[in-house]
Amino acid sequence: MPGNGNSLTGLRAAITVFFALDGFVFAGWVVRIPAIKEQTDASASALGLALLGVSAGAVVTMILTGRLCRRYGNHRVTVVCAVLLSLSVALPPLTHSALALGLVLLVFGAAYGGINVAFNSAAVDLVAALRRPIMPSFHAAFSLGGMVGAGLGALVAGSLSPTRHLLLLTVVGLLVTAVAGPVLLRHEPPAPPERERPAEDAPRRLDGRTRGLVLVFGLIAGCTAYGEGALADWGALHLEEDLDASPGAAALGYSCFALAMTVGRLTGTTLLERLGRTRTVVAGGATAAAGMLLGSLAPALWAALLGYAVTGIGLANLFPVAVERAGALAGPSGVATASTLGYGGMLLGPPAIGFMADWFSLPAALTSVAILAAVAAVIGFATRRAAAG
Repeated sequence: MPGNGNSLTGLRAAITVFFALDGFVFAGWVVRIPAIKEQTDASASALGLALLGVSAGAVVTMILTGRLCRRYGNHRVTVVCAVLLSLSVALPPLTHSALALGLVLLVFGAAYGGINVAFNSAAVDLVAALRRPIMPSFHAAFSLGGMVGAGLGALVAGSLSPTRHLLLLTVVGLLVTAVAGPVLLRHEPPAPPERERPAEDAPRRLDGRTRGLVLVFGLIAGCTAYGEGALADWGALHLEEDLDASPGAAALGYSCFALAMTVGRLTGTTLLERLGRTRTVVAGGATAAAGMLLGSLAPALWAALLGYAVTGIGLANLFPVAVERAGALAGPSGVATASTLGYGGMLLGPPAIGFMADWFSLPAALTSVAILAAVAAVIGFATRRAAAG
């Protein structure tokens, strides 16, 4: 038993590293979006369509990645996708049109979606084996990686070109994968007793009520991912264009958001053990709605940064709770459904914000994040009895 405990600890550490790497690389890309927008001379709506490539690549790849995970294992797919993610992040600054940028981001999005399915599946298996609600801790690592990546971006925005900056991310990503990859591959995925029991339980998990609940948690994940994607893709641009922030100060916006999410997720396990899932979702959605109203409409930079931070705290645990709960209800198919709906929210976010920014204004467009966060809170409250049942 001690050996098994040590094995699970090592596995948890390796999975955590890949969550952090994913956040680091993704944040490094998003803080350079304003510079790449200028480089490609794209309008807000054209940029929105180009950014659609990330989410479209991610969502389309998810079903295929699930099959690859079943055939080759979550751990192998995680390592391969980490290599692809690290290589593809260097491509966006090499483009000079919105069309080329969109095609390149399709590749980047495919790698991003693939690694997210693979390591979330690995994490759900480990959560079930450990029998503790530790899913937020993995997503905290993603947020911490995002905070570091955004912070680094803020530091180098004035001195390094996007090409050199993102090439640096490629080098870091490949080095981290070279170190953590073999560790992950040495560990066999844990097999929880629940997953080893066949037949009788499977039909009950897939009945109409259960499928409906999985869809509910998927909708919550979608509302959350919409907000995360909107802040990642448009948060820095809002600060730079609407509040006249410098590139470095604008990059700090996503860093504040990522730091707040990290804090929220690091305390997520304790929060879930004390409040339960429903109260966590309702409180988180309401907090995020208030924070994003401040972040999008405040006339001063400091107030907008505060709003981004409050939004990060509110959204922190909604996606991890949704994915974990869907997995507990319906196993891997529940995780796949909730994740796909979640990234569907990210799929809709970039172009929706872009078009609304052209029609109205970017601050007005960003208030849609607050609306959907409130929707997530309402859904969580309305389904509290069914979800507990």
